Amino acid sequence: MAYFNLSFLALLLLLLPLALLLILYFIVRPRPVKIPIKNRHVFITGGSSGIGLALAHQAASEGARVSILARSIDKLEEAKNYIQLSTGIDVSIFSADVRDYDAVSKVVEEAGPIDVLIVNQGVFVPEELEKQGLDEVKFMVDVNLIGSFNMIKAALPKMKKGEDSMPRSIALMSSQAGQVGIYGYTAYSASKFGLRGLAEALQQEVISHDIHVSLIFPPDTDTPGLTEETKKRPQLTSIIAESSGVMKAEEVAKKAFEGIKSAAFIVPCNLEGALLSIATAGMSPQRSFVMAFVEVVAAGLVRLVALFFQWNWYNGIRTWHAQNKRA
Repeated sequence: MAYFNLSFLALLLLLLPLALLLILYFIVRPRPVKIPIKNRHVFITGGSSGIGLALAHQAASEGARVSILARSIDKLEEAKNYIQLSTGIDVSIFSADVRDYDAVSKVVEEAGPIDVLIVNQGVFVPEELEKQGLDEVKFMVDVNLIGSFNMIKAALPKMKKGEDSMPRSIALMSSQAGQVGIYGYTAYSASKFGLRGLAEALQQEVISHDIHVSLIFPPDTDTPGLTEETKKRPQLTSIIAESSGVMKAEEVAKKAFEGIKSAAFIVPCNLEGALLSIATAGMSPQRSFVMAFVEVVAAGLVRLVALFFQWNWYNGIRTWHAQNKRA
């Protein structure tokens, strides 16, 4: 009898995960799809340096027709020459401020229909909210969030029509600071968290036109922007940010394109990002029933890990302030 009970329990433990996998196979939405890159028009904002330049180089290497947008025409020319010398591919360059909808619309009209739009521009001024000027807060929100609305709204009508029957993509470059709030990132996190709401609602609006949204979450990335940022960071920000490490722009670009080509909604770039993606999955769409299974099964454990991280951060904040008061 005991042997029968153990066998039944073992069978039940085996069948339950299989049943869950089967359910998830039928309910995950949107369905899996592949986004071709070769011979397609890839348009990248913030494409003259850092992650944007690495994305442009990656797209050109994969045989895409590439357009990049940034404010500085000099940096755009440098980026164009670099990509042409290293890949043999000529890229189109456009100078505009994403905060200016009219300017962005003119660029989109000139560039022609876009197959893969990567909204990558971003600015960051690290500082505690109490000390930060509202002009800096507005600057970050306008570039990071409103600029993304401007770019997508300008490109969307022609993307919906499409020049071929193949699926198209809109990818937004968020940040791990768009998954979890970090000391000193108050305004930046708000702008990057906003991209998630934009992306989740937008996916529902454009899915019937075979347009697929990806939201990319890189950690600190070794770029000229990071070098300047670290000079201004509050000390506590640097202490907390160290837990996720630093990636190369080329590594982020590679991970980003892997996610875009598989039409993944959430695109983490490293292990910490993958854990954050599980911890913050919430109501986000999920194409992979296997990944959905991992999210469902691992959610409780990852939440426990997250609470340990928060415990460590808040202890560090308390200790830091106590030491500075004594000083």
